[in-house]
Amino acid sequence: MTNKILNSVLLCIAAFSIVMLNHSRLYAADFEKWVQEFRQEAVSKGISEETLNTALQGLQPIERVIELDRNQPEFKKDYQSYLKTTVTGTRINKGRKLLGTHRELLDSVRNKYGVQPRFLVAIWGMETNFGSYRGKFPIIPSLATLAYDGRRGSFFRKELLHALRILDEGHIDVSDMKGSWAGAMGQVQFMPSSFTSYAVDEDGDGRKDIWSTLPDVFASAANYLSQYGWNSSWKWGRRVLLPSDFNMDLAGLKTKKLLSAWQNAGIRRFNGDNLPAADIEASLILPSGIKGPAFLVYQNYRSIFRWNRSHLYSLAVCQLSDRLASAE
Repeated sequence: MTNKILNSVLLCIAAFSIVMLNHSRLYAADFEKWVQEFRQEAVSKGISEETLNTALQGLQPIERVIELDRNQPEFKKDYQSYLKTTVTGTRINKGRKLLGTHRELLDSVRNKYGVQPRFLVAIWGMETNFGSYRGKFPIIPSLATLAYDGRRGSFFRKELLHALRILDEGHIDVSDMKGSWAGAMGQVQFMPSSFTSYAVDEDGDGRKDIWSTLPDVFASAANYLSQYGWNSSWKWGRRVLLPSDFNMDLAGLKTKKLLSAWQNAGIRRFNGDNLPAADIEASLILPSGIKGPAFLVYQNYRSIFRWNRSHLYSLAVCQLSDRLASAE
């Protein structure tokens, strides 16, 4: 490389560095202004000055959070491949063992909230691999970054206010408030708004601790499901067979029919038998389209789907719970 070319390259690098430095300084200045404006809103919402001083001191945006938000991979797995990576033999065996280990606690939660233990353990397994990975991102900076960024700023601004309220009520210290880059927290990955609505202080110590206190973890998850219509007398649903001339316009959660109506439409259990003679409303789900498996799902499935609006996730929780049923 000649000296002339080398000098040109160095000048370009220097110019780029200056631009990036100025951009970084501008970004920092704008963010600081945004934090001050947000602080005033938080005060007006009743968040204490003490909490704001602790939580917002030295607050800086996290570039990695923006990267992850911008580059979420498009989900391309079908039902079978997703199940293969989530409902694994290792997870099933560990779930069965933990059902036994925490039998007394889980039965107590079932008696109070009406949610079968296998579903709670299945969600626990799907969300954080039974608490082994809860996320390492600091929640306040992550939510502040997303609220400031603007793409979904209104949503994350509200979540940030909920997170500050959690700190203000003393449920956790800001240094321990960690979770996913998008703000989901604890062993069952509640967003802050879900925490303030459904988290429970089951052990009565004055703190709703979904990070490390299992009574609070299980009770909070059960409370969430029960508030969305969970029925302990029902299954989640079942896999079914469709007739060759079935009207596919009937698929989806928007359509609800009694099992007798689905029976009359030609749908049968997966083994070919008639559907149960029960007065239950169900919807038809086709997670992989017309050529994939078909499921009739009940209200309990809807409660799980409300937790995470993905049919693949919801079906994986249900399938995992079925594999854990023998340990109940």
